[in-house]
This record gives sequence, C-alpha cells and structure tokens, in this order.
Amino acid sequence: MRDALGVGVAVGLSGFAFGVTSAGNGLSLLQTCALSLLVFTGASQFALVGALAAGGGAVTAAAGAFFLGVRNAFYGLRLSQLLALPRAMRPFAAQWVIDETAAVSLAQPTRRSARIGFLVTGLSLYILWNLTTLLGALGADAIGDTDAWGLDAAGPAVFLALLAPMLRTGAERAVAALAVLLGLGLLPVLPAGVPVLVAALAAPVVLWAHGRRNASRDHMREEER
Repeated sequence: MRDALGVGVAVGLSGFAFGVTSAGNGLSLLQTCALSLLVFTGASQFALVGALAAGGGAVTAAAGAFFLGVRNAFYGLRLSQLLALPRAMRPFAAQWVIDETAAVSLAQPTRRSARIGFLVTGLSLYILWNLTTLLGALGADAIGDTDAWGLDAAGPAVFLALLAPMLRTGAERAVAALAVLLGLGLLPVLPAGVPVLVAALAAPVVLWAHGRRNASRDHMREEER
C-alpha cells in the first residue's frame, strides 16, 4: 500500500504541469478538466495538447493520443486475469487501467495485494491528477509563459522515469531507441502528431528483425549438428 500510495502521489502531482500546459496553450478550463476526468492518461493528454499547440489538426492530434492510449488495452487484458474483478466493477476499473496501476499491480505477489495496489494507486492518482489539473489550469495566467518554465516537459519526464526500468531486454531497448529516433527525426518534416504515429512502427520492425535473427541462429545450429 505504501508503494502504491507513493506512486499515486508522485505522479498525481504532475497533473499541475498538464493543467498549466493545457490552459497556457489555449484550451479552456472546462476542456482541460474534461481531458483529465475522461481521458486520464497523461501521455495521451500531453500529446493531444502538444499537437494542437504546434498547429496540428484535431483529427491528427486525437489520432496520436489514441494510439498512445492503445497500450492501456493490452494492460487491461493482463490485469483482467490478474485481478479477476466482478463483471459489474470492470467498466469502472477500466478507467484506471494506466501505466502506473499496471506496474504496481503486476509487481504484487498475490491477487489480494494486486487488487489493493490497483485500488490505492488508481484512487490516489485519479483524485490528485484531477485536483492538480484544476489548480494548474486556474494558475496558468499567473505563471505566464509555460515554455519558459519547462512545465511541458514534466509529464514526458515522469513517463520516461516510469518506462525506463521496464526496458529490460535488448529488443525492448531497441524498440525504444528506434521510436525516439523516428519521433525526433521526423518532427521537423511531418505535421504535429504524425511522428508519434510513425514511431509506433518501431515495435513491429524490431520484432520482425529479432525474429529473423533468431530463425537464422536456429538454422545455423541445425546445420552444425
């Protein structure tokens, strides 16, 4: 419970950065709070606001945010087996299926502790994220130029801090490295939001190359025998 609460509080406070960034880039207080209440996945929220602020269209920005959020569906498949929640609770629990709740739940040794970890992380993070989003949006005018404060980098920095320890294999690190290269390399030449979509191709490309390398190794071993 202590670890779950720590994750919820630490990440929940970064909602302030999202509120300031969103309001500072022209979204209204209602739009900003609605994104945190309904979308509730920081990476997608920052991606959507960043794409709109950079001049991207609503469809492109929403598509980029959607594909970033698709990973939560895969978390849901794993967590549904692990938590085994009653059917009536699943639609409500689905709102809290994000990186942080998945990481805390999957790290627990028993189903009971996984359920507690999921509940404590999701509840504390949801409350704090939305509260700090509201405070950030209300205080955006007082802060002034959000770019000068660098608050737009807070969300991605938190996300990277959570993601980095999960890159344990060579293939996972290769996917991350190629995605970074594609995203940053294409940023100057493609419309806002599109580089994120292209970067998602890093996973199938690396998996294809990894599969071919393993197949080649197996073939060489068979020939040696």
